[in-house]
Amino acid sequence: MQRETDKRITYLATTFLVLGLIVVGKLFILQVIQHNYYSTLALSSRELLSELNPKRGKILYSDCRTNIEYPAAINRQYYQIYAVPKDILAVDIMSSTEFLAPLLQMTSTEAKADIITKLSKTGDPYEPLAKKIPEDVKEYIASSSLKGIGWNAEDYRYYPEKDLAGPIIGFARQSNNTLVGSYGLEGYWEKTLAGQPGFVMGETGALGGWISNAGLTRRDAEEGADIVTTIDRALETEACTALKEGMKEHEATSASLVAMDPKTGAILAMCSFPDFDPNQYSNTSNLRAFNNNVIFTSYEPGSVFKPLTMALALDYELVNPNTLFTDPCTRSIDGFTIGNALKKCYGTVTMTGVLENSINTGMIWVEEKLGRERFYNGVKKFGFGENTGVELDTEVPGNISSLEKKGAIYGANGSFGQGITVTPLQLAVAYSAIANEGKLPFPRIVSEIRHPDGRIEKIAPRTTEEVISPRAAKLTTSMLMSVVENHYPALRLPRYYIAGKTGTGQISGVGGYTEDTNHTFAGFAPAKNPAIVLIVRYEKPNKPWAESTAGPTFQRVMGFALNYLGLPPEK
Repeated sequence: MQRETDKRITYLATTFLVLGLIVVGKLFILQVIQHNYYSTLALSSRELLSELNPKRGKILYSDCRTNIEYPAAINRQYYQIYAVPKDILAVDIMSSTEFLAPLLQMTSTEAKADIITKLSKTGDPYEPLAKKIPEDVKEYIASSSLKGIGWNAEDYRYYPEKDLAGPIIGFARQSNNTLVGSYGLEGYWEKTLAGQPGFVMGETGALGGWISNAGLTRRDAEEGADIVTTIDRALETEACTALKEGMKEHEATSASLVAMDPKTGAILAMCSFPDFDPNQYSNTSNLRAFNNNVIFTSYEPGSVFKPLTMALALDYELVNPNTLFTDPCTRSIDGFTIGNALKKCYGTVTMTGVLENSINTGMIWVEEKLGRERFYNGVKKFGFGENTGVELDTEVPGNISSLEKKGAIYGANGSFGQGITVTPLQLAVAYSAIANEGKLPFPRIVSEIRHPDGRIEKIAPRTTEEVISPRAAKLTTSMLMSVVENHYPALRLPRYYIAGKTGTGQISGVGGYTEDTNHTFAGFAPAKNPAIVLIVRYEKPNKPWAESTAGPTFQRVMGFALNYLGLPPEK
């Protein structure tokens, strides 16, 4: 019997020893091997994290004359109106609906029915009714003392100028209680404008209250920086108004305009149509409106490219303005026949005459004197085929890859702006090199960044080395002055000389070129001391030639700009 008892005691002791070893082993695993995991898990169940959202920085327009700044994008507080159906009596549902519907702009039968459905959800603690309600409407609702109706404040982006420069500014949308920028300046400068979020972190007890001796960690939000643009509000307003009116008059599919200081690269005005109101971006039916045509839509420029080809030949001293050329009327190259517009033949003319009359065969002759390698390298030096680097979302590089191909036809077509694609901004930069004694400026649309700590970051102008010599730039300028003075007298300005060129480029389609055209006027003024380079482009207008579409818009905007800036007259 004693031996049986000893066996039982030994068995129980062994069992407890094994169980003890298992417990000790488990504790070792939990407290040592998996300590970090379970510590984090425990802390996360007791930790309170509150994110502190920063205020988004402002976007400001400039004024070239007064240095006064105007808001292009700011923050404004609106309200979300919601219902707590469990607190609403059934007898009050209809009267509450009739009161709220007009205030929330939900007066249609369907909208009212939706309100009634939400208010009727017995026991429901929350039903959103409307967003982005102005403060005065919220205050009126609050004064009514309706039961079961509440509101939350929300920050939204507000654009005081509405659809002015919508594709250039872009928009900021609500996402997880913060604003996120898309397109234009809002998209490109997202990180700068958004700032850095902060947080409050601590521990709570079982009942949810703070544990005061557990410590509190706080990092304040870093507010977004303000950016000041180079866009002049008055010039932007006039330029975009003129472009929009011209687009409507000429029934164009799209339109774009850019005005730039050729010396500093500062963009003074930029317009793109179709456009949109950033305050109501979700109502935009034409998605093309979000893309800025000045930097996003590349096209075959046509004859506005001819002065650039001529400038390269002048730079290599292969021609001068008085070099003679005899027009063969047509050229046959690689099995293709190329002629002049309206099948005209011009006889013997100077290089200035080639530009004045926009002679395709003359430009082919110039390109052949240059040779493909020098022509291609010169086109690249002017900035074509790559992004300009402007601080906007989203830019495309255009396409000059045809100039890399072996056939002579590609260089011939490229000489007069066919078979290659460019953006209006690239044209503005290239013409700026002619206006700026051969130096190519980097385009910039932001003049300074104002950081929340008071630091001001100036964006200094930058230029590359000379693309062409000052001599070639001046000769090209004088030839472009002759183009306007002798060939487009209706586009002259009474007090200033314009150096400019039109381009009417065919639009390619399936199987070849269509009857549709792009119209461009590219130029600068005052010609003797250039202050503004201006590019105007219409897509598929209802008239045959750019001198009657893009030309008048150029004249109107340039005339306003020169007078607005108070530049001394040349004439």
